[in-house]
Amino acid sequence: MIDQQTRLRGGAARLPVRPRTGRFLVLAVVFVCAACGLVYELELVALASYLVGDSVTQASVVLSVMVFAMGIGSLLAKRLRSRAAVGFGLIEAALALVGGTSALVLYASFAWLGESRHALVGFSLAIGILIGAEIPLLMTLIQRVDRQDAGGAVADLFAADYVGALVGGLAFPFLLLPTMGQLTGALFTGAVNAAVGGALVLWVFRRDLSPRSRRLLIVVNGAVIALLATASVLVDDFERAARRAVYGDEVRVAVQTEVQEVVLTGPGRGALQLYLGGRLRVSSRDEHRYHEALVHPAMNGAHGRVLILGGGDGLAAREVLRYPDVTSVVVVELDPVVTRLARTDPALSELNAHAYDDPRLTAVTGDAFAWLRAARVRFDVVISDLPDPGISASTKLYAAEFYGLVAGVLEPDGRLVVHAGPPSTRPTTFRTVEASVRAGGLAARTYRVEGRTGGPVAGAPRDWGFVLAARQAVGRIGMDPGAPPLRTLGERELLSGRRAAERVPARGVLPSTLVHPRYREEP
Repeated sequence: MIDQQTRLRGGAARLPVRPRTGRFLVLAVVFVCAACGLVYELELVALASYLVGDSVTQASVVLSVMVFAMGIGSLLAKRLRSRAAVGFGLIEAALALVGGTSALVLYASFAWLGESRHALVGFSLAIGILIGAEIPLLMTLIQRVDRQDAGGAVADLFAADYVGALVGGLAFPFLLLPTMGQLTGALFTGAVNAAVGGALVLWVFRRDLSPRSRRLLIVVNGAVIALLATASVLVDDFERAARRAVYGDEVRVAVQTEVQEVVLTGPGRGALQLYLGGRLRVSSRDEHRYHEALVHPAMNGAHGRVLILGGGDGLAAREVLRYPDVTSVVVVELDPVVTRLARTDPALSELNAHAYDDPRLTAVTGDAFAWLRAARVRFDVVISDLPDPGISASTKLYAAEFYGLVAGVLEPDGRLVVHAGPPSTRPTTFRTVEASVRAGGLAARTYRVEGRTGGPVAGAPRDWGFVLAARQAVGRIGMDPGAPPLRTLGERELLSGRRAAERVPARGVLPSTLVHPRYREEP
């Protein structure tokens, strides 16, 4: 009874270590828990951006929900102050379990249910509540170890917390992701969280625990660590099963690069599909329509020197290299793994007609925006074959400033063509690309072509929209007199595509800039 009253008044605890040592150990645990907590937050943001897209929105959702939930957790922790040691131990075990498995559950939700937004909000809320409950209980524990004024205790706790957050924030991109990946990194972080939190309570504060509480903490923490360890052993099997659920049974290549996940499916050229960052980028069933529509209208005129931004798969280059009077092609691709696959994968290299073996082609690894800023050479044709606008990582590559840089590398009579997204489902995005091209100092005209020939392709758009631009007025959208034979695209379809694009609503659409991006998900 006296010990309980002493705990409630915040008196010094009977510790197996000196008060200074106990205080140092509590602050060390604060440091580790803060690092783990920030890893959970970054893990949710990174995985949600990959699965859902629009990293700005996902980061805003995760961080705002978590901060709100931390306030709730702090209030709820007031009820546990009389049993701060056992309460903290159980909260850390719960946090380790929820945070450690969050990436697995989010990925499973995306793979088998096709939706992960609700799981994202749920995990953000749960993790935030548990993180918010830590500081009040740690404040109680550090006062039990070594009585000091409240201001000093708060300063010490928050100093350890902020430094730990710094370490966790740096460890996530530079250590955990490169060495373990998202799933194993989260599981490892959870195991560290459970081990450190449990060790502090079971050793430093063991005299505050009843035999029943001690057994409970040992069983709970042991079960959590065992579950996380088992999951880490099975994570490769889980990833393979999830990939089959998302991409089908014929996954041939699956690589997590520093930029994105690259997946190739299909047994050969006739059924090949290339996914970049979880999104279908190439389907051999209809890619020829897209690349013919992208490349050939821009080649109507001088086309000796051609620049391709993106297009590391080599398919746009394939169409360009069909012109015998092309003297040089430069492909600027951010992800070197994509260009390596385009060179070496038998099916993909056959599909791109072994474009990378052509001596006229030069491949450059780098960011297109940065490359353009440093470029000192001019081109007759620039082809922008980049990910869809609206995905936050590519937003700057559809900004007015980007097209201003493109204008700077165009010859006076040069032309630019931009993939602008599907007009039928994203008309505002389509018109925003056009407005941004014009704001970059170029004249522009639009056209579209139908997709999905030969039956529907899962994940493929119903149509593709394009913007053809020039430093001077854009003439008729058509084919060069010396254009090679095409599989499906013709002058008549381009004419109807231009008329269809003109009917896409354009009222009130403003250009997107670096400081005011206007691309967003459309229903």
